[in-house]
Amino acid sequence: MTDPHRRPLPARRPWRKGGVLHADLCVIGAGSGGLSVAAGAAQMGAAVVLIEKHRMGGDCLNTGCVPSKALLAAAHAAEAVRRSARFGITAPPPEVEFGRVQAHVHGVIAAIAPHDSVERFEGLGVTVILAPGRFTGPAEVEAGGERIRARRFVIATGSSPALPPVPGLADVPFLTNEAVFDLTALPAHLVVLGAGPIGVEMAQAFRRLGASVSLIDIGTILPRDEPEAVAIIRSRLVAEGVSLHERATVAGVSRAAAGVAVSLGDGRVIEGTHLLVATGRRPRLEGLGLEAAGIAATARGITVDRALRTTNRRVYAIGDSAGGPQFTHIAAYHAGLVLRSALLGLPVRADYRALPWVTYTDPELAHVGLTEAEARRAGYPVSVLLEPLSGNDRARTEGEAEGLAKIVLGRRGRVLGATIVAPHAGEVIGLWGLAIQRNLRIGAIAALLAPYPTLGELSKRAAGNHFAPLVFGPWMRRLVGLTQRLLP
Repeated sequence: MTDPHRRPLPARRPWRKGGVLHADLCVIGAGSGGLSVAAGAAQMGAAVVLIEKHRMGGDCLNTGCVPSKALLAAAHAAEAVRRSARFGITAPPPEVEFGRVQAHVHGVIAAIAPHDSVERFEGLGVTVILAPGRFTGPAEVEAGGERIRARRFVIATGSSPALPPVPGLADVPFLTNEAVFDLTALPAHLVVLGAGPIGVEMAQAFRRLGASVSLIDIGTILPRDEPEAVAIIRSRLVAEGVSLHERATVAGVSRAAAGVAVSLGDGRVIEGTHLLVATGRRPRLEGLGLEAAGIAATARGITVDRALRTTNRRVYAIGDSAGGPQFTHIAAYHAGLVLRSALLGLPVRADYRALPWVTYTDPELAHVGLTEAEARRAGYPVSVLLEPLSGNDRARTEGEAEGLAKIVLGRRGRVLGATIVAPHAGEVIGLWGLAIQRNLRIGAIAALLAPYPTLGELSKRAAGNHFAPLVFGPWMRRLVGLTQRLLP
């Protein structure tokens, strides 16, 4: 516990010598990963320079995780009103005041922003420079007229929306996650290109807020997830009125009387008032002067080793800029590894075996570890447990029985992966991540004492079913019969 009477240790600050600003660590990018590195390093006693060319907090705070989840919360509230009759509660259809919805979204951003602000980081002893940064050599960066030399550098510049090579896209107005949260009026008909997590989340949210929505993808929705789980999300989207177009090629887009027209390869034309492009993201590396620093990169991101070091041993790259999994929690995980390596000289290695992700639809789809297909491709002897959410009493009480848990096991019951589709599945998946990280077997989860009634019981019940053939099989019946004859 922190002693409130203990004075904080004085910060160690960058120093100036010969017109150059010197530091132990220079971080380029003030998104979630860069902020975590800068704050942690400063509090550990390092002199830190933090460079940001746009907004503190990066995409996660301003155009990503925070505003999207705030919008989803508003959409969930509207849908709860529509579905209240199942509980015997009669309510008129919700009236969505989109301006107030957006006020809620930006109010959440404003409430969190002080934690990511220049003032907070300068208070920690970090020197913040709000300007583009670029390498001028292997050990020097220029930003805002300052030359910065550091013992170590961290590139944490995140990613930007990737635009598909669709004919006509450059000639029509379109939205990405960087603009959709600044809309002042609800779209009458939103056309979404891309059915990954962002596209699917936004499609459901805007449909629930009252917009007509068409969702288009060249493949299937949520292609990285287990098919059984995706089928439940697909069914919910269609039931709520999302017009779903899977395995559809886009021949081109053009202006139309309503706003925009999307021409599909089979000749169909979908007209909408607004177009949202959610077809993935690309690392944001422009203008960094990587060549001057001897840092190799590809279209996927900066080349790093398992310790997140680039081809310049002084420089690390983390988060989306490193070309790996594009999740905010991965950037935070990378930050912890870099702090241990750059400041303490400890050996580190990025390990993604227990990588979790959540698609924040309703119900949520949460996953960690390997899917069944991935485990089979890797050569594991795979067994699968499937547990329907309909057997969970808490889900029944809340009228949310559509979902499942799918657990992928390897040799001797070792947990390889898990997928959960349920309300708040993201809050439940962590148990399975711990199991994978600690190489636990399924018996450890089956022995869990879970409170009743909770969604957490879904995991225990799924694990328990692994032992059902043994516990309730003929061998056990014979054993019980024998012991009952022998016991006094």
